Amino acid sequence: MPSQNPYIGSNHLTEIEEHIAKAKVGNQISFLFLLDFFWNDVYRFQLKKTNNEYEAEEITIQTFSRAFDKIATYNEEYKFKTWLITISKNIHIDSKRVKSLPTMRVDKSLEKNIVDETPSVEDQLITEQNLISLLFHIKQLKPHYQEVIRYRFFEEMSYKEIAEALDEPINNIKVRLLRAKKLLAESIQERE
Repeated sequence: MPSQNPYIGSNHLTEIEEHIAKAKVGNQISFLFLLDFFWNDVYRFQLKKTNNEYEAEEITIQTFSRAFDKIATYNEEYKFKTWLITISKNIHIDSKRVKSLPTMRVDKSLEKNIVDETPSVEDQLITEQNLISLLFHIKQLKPHYQEVIRYRFFEEMSYKEIAEALDEPINNIKVRLLRAKKLLAESIQERE
């Protein structure tokens, strides 16, 4: 029977499928690729739902956090983007429920490593900047990105310490930091 995979028309894997397969076995570069590739799709979907940039970003971060945590359950018969949007839609529904129940707390018991601690290209670019230039670029970021950058690079806090300081799941912090580093590196590269 021919392949029902929506990404391909032949027997060759596409770049997206390759990254999905690598992410399923924990490849950090593939996580970052998928985050970058699908970020705008999920963010735009949430922006239409929430009409609030901050809330849309937070739900997008949670979407990728949950998706990376559950990537082994992804079924290749469906488009990866559709799977992400479904997760995002469910998180949005859950967040509306949580807002109506102020005593409900987020379960932090399921914390997996999404990213490792080895410096990325973005990390190296950030650390090579002089302090004044770096502070200028950090100030260009949204406040919640500035916060995780400050904790990570200036206060040298671990992911766990940042998660505790912000009272958020560690996976959300990891995804937010990935996104913050990418935006910061892009800002630095644009000015060079």
